[in-house]
Amino acid sequence: MSEEILDLVDEHDQVIGQLSRREVHEKGLHNFRAAHGLVVNKEGKIWIPRRTATKKLHPNALDYSVAGHVEAGETYEASFIRETGEELNIDLSVVPWRLLGALTPSEGAYCFQTVYEIQYDSEPPYNPKDFSEANWMSPQEIIDRIESGDLAKGDIVTTIKKFYLKS
Repeated sequence: MSEEILDLVDEHDQVIGQLSRREVHEKGLHNFRAAHGLVVNKEGKIWIPRRTATKKLHPNALDYSVAGHVEAGETYEASFIRETGEELNIDLSVVPWRLLGALTPSEGAYCFQTVYEIQYDSEPPYNPKDFSEANWMSPQEIIDRIESGDLAKGDIVTTIKKFYLKS
C-alpha cells in the first residue's frame, strides 16, 4: 500500500502543498483536511465508537462515527463517502445523510474538517479493525463522558457543541 498523501491548506482552506500523512503528524501540522460523520438515530442519539488499541493515533479513544483524512486531490464529500464505506460498511447512495458544516483550527478543530450526519437507526456493521465497541449517547452524554476523563479525539466536544447544542 502506498503512503497516503494529504493536501496542506492555508487559513482559507486553499491548497498550498502536499505532504505524506506520516510527515503531517510527525511535524504536528493542523493545516490538512478531514471528513467526519456522526450517525444519528431517530431519537437524536449519536453512535460513538471507541477506536481499537492498535490505532497509531488516539488508541482506545472515543471517536466520531466515521472519520478520515481527505487525500490529496479528493473532496471532503468523496472522502466522507469512502470512509463511511470502509469503516461502517454503509452505502451512502441508499442511506440518508446531510452536511452539517465545517470547522477550522481557529474554531477549536484539530484540522480543517467538514462534518456530516448520517441518519441510521441500528448499530452500523462497523469494521472491527477500526472500532472495538460503540454506544448510542445523547450529545450531552458524550460531552459529560469526555469531560469526566474518558479518552477521546480532542475536538469531538467542539463539534458536538457547535452542531447539536446551539443556544
